[in-house]
Amino acid sequence: MKSSHLLLVATFCLLAWTTQAQDTNALKTDLGVFETQTGTVLVKGVGQVGEIAVGPDEIAMRCKETTDTSTGSKAYGVAIEIAGEPLPRERILIDDDELDSLLNGINYLVKINNEVTTLPGFEASYTTKAGLRIIADSIRKDGGVQLFLQYDINPRIPMSSLQLTQLGDLIEQARKSIADLKAAK
Repeated sequence: MKSSHLLLVATFCLLAWTTQAQDTNALKTDLGVFETQTGTVLVKGVGQVGEIAVGPDEIAMRCKETTDTSTGSKAYGVAIEIAGEPLPRERILIDDDELDSLLNGINYLVKINNEVTTLPGFEASYTTKAGLRIIADSIRKDGGVQLFLQYDINPRIPMSSLQLTQLGDLIEQARKSIADLKAAK
């Protein structure tokens, strides 16, 4: 009898843990939710925007246009893929309505300096709905500002201001491509 109780409790705990893990992985972008529809045919159009190398990592950007064929409704956005060793390939979706604020965040963080605060150090960051973070970090007033890209719990990827500017340029190209797609409707 005790062993069946123990088995029942263990099974319940496992189910509770699995449910919690699924909740933490819930999609957070409109494009991601749109692309998980069932019971309909979805056409996912993709267009390569470009890629940049950041040390051993590669960041690739693609425009996305997903169409629900039963209603004709569409969702637009960008897929950013980060690949490098030893990290697994990560694909991050960014909704088209986030692109302007992401560009503003990148432009701010590229120019930030130690005068942003009177304290000796700071961390400033911009985070997308899906959890992609652009970070500027300075430990002390007389040191420089370090820039990073981070997704989820993965380690930070150090970036130069030139690389972050190149990422911003790719996002701007994607934003323009999406605007052209919408105008052609």
